[in-house]
Amino acid sequence: MVRTKVESGEYASESEVIRDGLRALQMHDRALETWLREDVAAAYDAMKADPSRAVSAERVRASLAAAHKTSLKAG
Repeated sequence: MVRTKVESGEYASESEVIRDGLRALQMHDRALETWLREDVAAAYDAMKADPSRAVSAERVRASLAAAHKTSLKAG
């Protein structure tokens, strides 16, 4: 894949491809860490504070199954 990127002229060297890939990975990691810290931790804290907000696994499965069924009909 790296050679193909260079051969296509998209990058001047293999090291440029690697650097760009590492930058993308770093951005992905940062975005994931931010999501975990800001969204997931906040949702967890809210659930701990008020357990009645919880949704059962069965309810989640049923909701996902219904959404999947709807997407199959639409697709």
